[in-house]
Amino acid sequence: MFGRLGVTVVTRRKLILIATALLFGIAGFFGSGVADRLSSGGFDDPSSEASLAADALKDRFGVEDPNVILLVDAKSGSADDPAVAAEGAALTEELAAQEGVSQVYSYWTTGIPSLKSDDGSQALVLGRIEGEQNEIKEHIEKISPEFTRSGSEVEVSAGGFAEIYRQMLENIESDLVKAEIIAFPITLLLLVVVFGSLVAAGLPLAVGALAIVGAMFLLRIIAGLTEVSIFALNLTTMLGLGLAIDYSLFIVSRYREELQNGLDVPAAIRRTVETAGRTVAFSGLTVALSLSALLVFPLAFLRSFAYAGVSVVLVAVLGAVVFLPALLVVLGHRVDSLRLWKRKTKPVGQGMWHRIALGVMKRPIPIATAVIAFLVFLVFLGIPFFGAKWGQADDRALPRTESSHIVSQQLRDNFSSNNANALSVVVEGQPSEGDIAVYATELSEIDGVAGVSAATGNYTAGEQISEPDQTSALFASEIGTWLSVIPSVEAFSPEGEQLVADIRAADPSFGVQVTGPSAHLADQTDSLFSKLPLAGAIIGILTFVLLFLMFGGILVPIKAIILNILSLTATFGAMVWIFQEGHLSGVLNFTPTGTMELTMPILMFCMAFGLSMDYEVFLLPRIKEEHDITGDNAASVAIGLEHTGRIVTAAAVLLSVVFIAFATSGVTFIKMMGVGLTLAVIMDATLVRATLVPAFMKLAGEANWWAPEWMRKVYTRFGISESGPPAPAPVPATAER
Repeated sequence: MFGRLGVTVVTRRKLILIATALLFGIAGFFGSGVADRLSSGGFDDPSSEASLAADALKDRFGVEDPNVILLVDAKSGSADDPAVAAEGAALTEELAAQEGVSQVYSYWTTGIPSLKSDDGSQALVLGRIEGEQNEIKEHIEKISPEFTRSGSEVEVSAGGFAEIYRQMLENIESDLVKAEIIAFPITLLLLVVVFGSLVAAGLPLAVGALAIVGAMFLLRIIAGLTEVSIFALNLTTMLGLGLAIDYSLFIVSRYREELQNGLDVPAAIRRTVETAGRTVAFSGLTVALSLSALLVFPLAFLRSFAYAGVSVVLVAVLGAVVFLPALLVVLGHRVDSLRLWKRKTKPVGQGMWHRIALGVMKRPIPIATAVIAFLVFLVFLGIPFFGAKWGQADDRALPRTESSHIVSQQLRDNFSSNNANALSVVVEGQPSEGDIAVYATELSEIDGVAGVSAATGNYTAGEQISEPDQTSALFASEIGTWLSVIPSVEAFSPEGEQLVADIRAADPSFGVQVTGPSAHLADQTDSLFSKLPLAGAIIGILTFVLLFLMFGGILVPIKAIILNILSLTATFGAMVWIFQEGHLSGVLNFTPTGTMELTMPILMFCMAFGLSMDYEVFLLPRIKEEHDITGDNAASVAIGLEHTGRIVTAAAVLLSVVFIAFATSGVTFIKMMGVGLTLAVIMDATLVRATLVPAFMKLAGEANWWAPEWMRKVYTRFGISESGPPAPAPVPATAER
């Protein structure tokens, strides 16, 4: 198939280039506005108790969690000062009059003590902006600057989840531009170093631009069918540029090699597509399969990365296997034009990577033992990962200078409870007021509860502190009642999850459902971890099958999977040390929370596992190709590593530059993804590919390619390999249909 594709690329090169240019223009036009169609939500499981309870709370009582907070500082030092109270009441009315805002209340309109700071100098106005995530974003863009003000009596600051997510989106949009500004010139410089030619160096960047623009166009189409998170744009740029460079580097290097072997341009292109093109296609398939495992999770946020990842892999592979070879036909030997220096080539068997492979294979046991010991040491350092504390992104994922971060930090520091993070308990049926009072009293005694508000009054520490007042009517309707539990612990924390578990463990005489920020986190944690075995099985089984079909032995896939898990465990341990425990928070400029963003390790595992297999698929086909020709295991490993070691190393460095550019992000979990993937790629391309692979290949010998008889029959019928017959007679360069 790839041989026929190579012939088609040569004979129809002009048609391919014209079609690519037209599609690029169309994709750029329609895909440029994709950000406006993406969602800033998608973090909840729609079938979880928290989501169902939130729906019931909205449908039955018209109540939703507040998502806008006005923090009011009294310049007199007392929120109860008459002039301050008048300002506060007027501010409450003004917010309530804003378009799209409902359920507005404040300390001055309700008298709820927890809405006033511990020292009495600050108080809160809370409200709910209605609508979908994009509608909320539009409203908060107007409300936030309008209500950030300083007068003679009070100073007002805007915060809350609506403002937090708005500022996250702003940071992400600026981060994308910043990352591209950093990554493109550095990768161009490194590509010039690798190729020695400005023309050859520019080709991978052209394919990268094609992959990014094409993937954004596909995302716009997908966004019309289902919810897609705007955070997936980071992956689109990161993976699009990185994979396009990797694949293009592999294609261009093989093409230049075939030219040096004496083939003319058409024959070199056909051989390149037939061999390296096949490898790139199946390499892309491994990455796509790993990312597609994200589809088993119910969160739209994670599923969005599957949509983005598979889209960008598809376009990157097509660009590298179809568009790039067509362009190379046109360029011919001019691929080395604008050469800055002459690249030195050594005869096969004399290169650095050949010597490294032979050196490793002379002492496979001590070298493999030393490297594994080092990885195990890293795993040991990363043991905290197994005790990771899970959380969700909040204001602290933003830079400390952002207004929403400042407001939320003052709520933590100056208020003993947080009404904006209140848990709502929806009651099923119509229990008596006495039963509700008993239940509210019981809830108020739970550790981590600052107070409980219900239709029967307010409760603290097992006692009723006030009778029903004007706000109590909010907690009842003709079809039921609900209670508000004010926490004294951080919402997105293990303590918040434990509070939810304790509330759900209470045993009233009626049914209840619990919702709120901590409840969503608890349910999200349960939902994700329940799907992890399935996602892991999908990745493991599909990877094993694909690698077996490529190499025909069962040892190679098993070894690859084990080494990947070992190196990724070490990487995740480093992430706990850096981001959960905050050891490099000063250097990387982020606020540690003592937790890990729950979805990031899952996303990073799927991405890093796919990329690790990416390099496995780059390296092993060349070894297999040499082994099929010579039958010499040691020589095939040395020659295969010689041909691909430089490319894999260069690809890893270039990919790391792209990833590390995202470590400059102002959003902590994007920063974590950039740092984590950089560590994973560097570790895999150096320790694993350069040492463990040749050591294990040497120790296993011919067992590398062994499989049971029935599996050999499967491989014989369905197997795929980079090796094949010699290139046929050159296709005339003038052939064009």
